[in-house]
Amino acid sequence: MVDYVFERHLSGGILLPANKTASTSRPIHRGLLPSRLVLAMRQHRGPAAVPCVRVGDRVLKGQQIATPATVGPSAAVHASSSGRVRAIEEHPVLTSDGVGPSLCIVIETDGRDEPLPFAARPAWPTGRAEQLKALRAAGVVGLGGAVYPTATKLATPVRCKTLIVNGAECEPYISCDDMLMRERAADVVAGALLLADLLATPLCIIAIERDKPRAIAAIEAAAHERNDARLKLAEVPTIYPAGGERQLVELLTGEEVPSGRFPTEFGYVCQNVGTAYAVQRLAVEREPLLSRIVTVTGGGVLTPQNVETPLGTPIAELIGACGGYKPGALRLIAGGSMMGAALPDDDVPVTKAVNCVIAATAVELKRDTAEWPCIRCGDCAMACPSRLLPQELLVAATSGDYAALETLGLADCIECGCCDVICPSHIA
Repeated sequence: MVDYVFERHLSGGILLPANKTASTSRPIHRGLLPSRLVLAMRQHRGPAAVPCVRVGDRVLKGQQIATPATVGPSAAVHASSSGRVRAIEEHPVLTSDGVGPSLCIVIETDGRDEPLPFAARPAWPTGRAEQLKALRAAGVVGLGGAVYPTATKLATPVRCKTLIVNGAECEPYISCDDMLMRERAADVVAGALLLADLLATPLCIIAIERDKPRAIAAIEAAAHERNDARLKLAEVPTIYPAGGERQLVELLTGEEVPSGRFPTEFGYVCQNVGTAYAVQRLAVEREPLLSRIVTVTGGGVLTPQNVETPLGTPIAELIGACGGYKPGALRLIAGGSMMGAALPDDDVPVTKAVNCVIAATAVELKRDTAEWPCIRCGDCAMACPSRLLPQELLVAATSGDYAALETLGLADCIECGCCDVICPSHIA
């Protein structure tokens, strides 16, 4: 039985075709070993990591190749396979802010995938301060897309009253969290409890959308096995964007986070299920963040599936592991169809921010449609999960009234795209 069921409704949001069955029909593909790794120094929000290796160095899988910046939120970077450093140069990569240049360490892999010896890997410490340092040194960041350094987020001075482990995954096409929960439920639950221990919180809610019954069953069984009173399981409505951090807090607690404030200020800490899994890997296997599950899907790829992908893998090799392109592939999109970013080519590497790659065909792309004048129908305001007035924001934006944009709460926009999809005048 589900322990904790919520019937609150999301403010705004829209129902969208999930488009996930193609990528969930197969188990997670594991064992990908690319010929080349392009590891960005900025795979997280905040200052870039600093290279600590030189061209020509041989590195082992799990070896730290870049240290966190000394100021601001930052995270280390590690070699995701063994090989030799061939270059330290700029490459276009996907970050939380879109595609842009980043200093990268290019490693030519040797095919041996030789790991750093277990004894050489730092053990999981016992004290809170030391655990936060370990997370920073292991490069652990939020894997839901925001890639905010986990150590910084967990270091909030406010007492955590609820840890929310986010498995909602409401964005169309993306199924990496669903498949991770199905196949590694015990590790996800164990990682959630490690985070709960670190935060000393009395309540840990694992939230999953109702359209993921197999993930719900797997997590429920794993939670039952642990028999920890702090653990609760919540089914949330299948509506986009129920998985947004602020939206999830309101759905689960009924408490609205005010404009300009953050959930951590009110005692709520949200972490993705992939992050919980990474914390468990670090604590038990002493493994830093070396890979992530990536959904590879769309009508333009031969074998849609989820792939455990070493960080730094060029997307061309990731597509190759899924059988290659099908005729009609027109565009590559990193992320889901709503909040994803178009990629310039398939030489862009997988970073910690890449949870999905869509090889889209013509039928999956939005048709170029002329914008008509706003008819003031109000549909955009009804759909906005942040309770904004997009029609008023449009007027302020087109007139260059920046003061009005601030007053109207533009900073609270989560760029979910609901207003774009719902607009009868096709205003993007």
